[in-house]
Amino acid sequence: MRFLGINAIFHDPAAALVVDGRIVAAAEEERFSRRKHGKRPLAFSAWELPEQAAAWCLREAGLSPEDLDAVAYSYDPSLVLQRPEGDWEDLRTTYAVRAPAFLSTALPGLDPGQVRYVPHHVAHAASAALASPWRDCAVLVCDGRGENASHLAGRYRDGELEVLAAQELPHSLGLMYEDVTEHLGFLRSTDEYKVMALASYGRPRHLEALREVIYPTGDGGFHVDPVDWNGYAKALPRGASWTADHADLAASVQARLEEVLLELAGWLHERTGERRLALAGGVALNCVANTRLLAEGPFDEVWVQPAAGDSGTALGGALHLAQSWGDRPVPMADAALGRGFTDEELGAWLEVARVPHTRPADLAAAVAAELAADRIVAWFQGRSEYGPRALGRRSLLAHPGHARNTERLNDVKGREQFRPLAPMVLESRAAEIFGRGPVPSPYMLFVHDVRPDWVDRIPAVVHADGTARVQTVSPAADPLTARVLTEFEARTGLPVVVNTSLNTAGRPMVDDPRDALECFGSSPVEVLALGPYLVRRGEVFAS
Repeated sequence: MRFLGINAIFHDPAAALVVDGRIVAAAEEERFSRRKHGKRPLAFSAWELPEQAAAWCLREAGLSPEDLDAVAYSYDPSLVLQRPEGDWEDLRTTYAVRAPAFLSTALPGLDPGQVRYVPHHVAHAASAALASPWRDCAVLVCDGRGENASHLAGRYRDGELEVLAAQELPHSLGLMYEDVTEHLGFLRSTDEYKVMALASYGRPRHLEALREVIYPTGDGGFHVDPVDWNGYAKALPRGASWTADHADLAASVQARLEEVLLELAGWLHERTGERRLALAGGVALNCVANTRLLAEGPFDEVWVQPAAGDSGTALGGALHLAQSWGDRPVPMADAALGRGFTDEELGAWLEVARVPHTRPADLAAAVAAELAADRIVAWFQGRSEYGPRALGRRSLLAHPGHARNTERLNDVKGREQFRPLAPMVLESRAAEIFGRGPVPSPYMLFVHDVRPDWVDRIPAVVHADGTARVQTVSPAADPLTARVLTEFEARTGLPVVVNTSLNTAGRPMVDDPRDALECFGSSPVEVLALGPYLVRRGEVFAS
């Protein structure tokens, strides 16, 4: 059976296609529209339909809208019709009610009656548990908000969800974290990961005070009382320099978030007895909290779907319908679910752009040589990643052995200097370099301690607190990137390279060849590996 999933509420519009239980395609609309998180200057743009992503998903599978059995929309307006919360909420609900008609216009041939509403947190839960390696597991969803709640705790038995707890609004850990993000001068619903990074520079000296206003209730839920953030640190205007007070506030909020999540996980474990936990929701993108849950929580295994935020509800909605209609969802094997291009298509782009290029006999060796020479390489290979993390498909790569490369890459991307860079490492070598954290870790959703004898060898990827957000690479899953790592180690003795997303500040991750050429042309990146082709800046600008 064929199910298209749509997320077009709150932010991060996305589409995903599941055929006979298998994930065929998934992509965020921002990769097509070039509007990060689907946001425009106009307020209501967060609700835009993922028209281009949905159409691409169908083309990728050779399907038309008429071929679909159903379309999942990851928000159920009937859950809020009796609880209007003001004009904004009324408008959101009205938009969702009319979504089937909007979708039939965006996808000609689609019958509006094919659209099925899937509750937001149910879609989140399905995106984690039904895509995980397990049929039976506990599931914990935590985000800003759904229709009328901000959290779901439950378990899956043979693919069927039993909801055990849900926290009603206005109490929300995700919205609390968004409030702090805005208070610290960042964009809410966008820059929460910056707060997590800033927390590493501070001390959680407000933790005791925050325990009085952010606390679990003992029944699987929690309360977040109103907080005067100015009492901890003055609001930081955008562009202003942060101080120790701001870092301490970030550290305190991060620590309290972790504590409450541990309490929620403990309650869920007591109720279910499960050994395995699947996580979803925007809070599940907090890799520091994920690691603490795994290290100190009651579950033996923790799995996080790579598009754990709202874009992942498109996948979850499709998987939920597939399970409900009798298909058996197939576990997610890889995050490379987006657009890909043939060698011929990539070569044609280079010819049209009149960009000098070569086609090395051994691309991996050629790229490793460039990295060993301390050049920054834009790496564009295969199908793009689903989710916010660059996982070796649309990445910037660099030498990890030079501390200056942290500042250098942050300058290239035009972002804050406190932001860390991630290490990409062969799965077989990870345990000798990194501790406390799961291996394998292919989706960059946990942090690992850097072992003392490696800290000075790979300083560009060691964060202020001695940790690193690791991505492990398996030769079976990504043989080309694995070979780059092997070749780089042969030249430098380091089985690690720096990996950060191929984009500049405020822009979505590069997705197609035009994006790659624009990014290469407008930023001080020295080498572009576009499929099998190598473009060197010196050769381009000398021609």
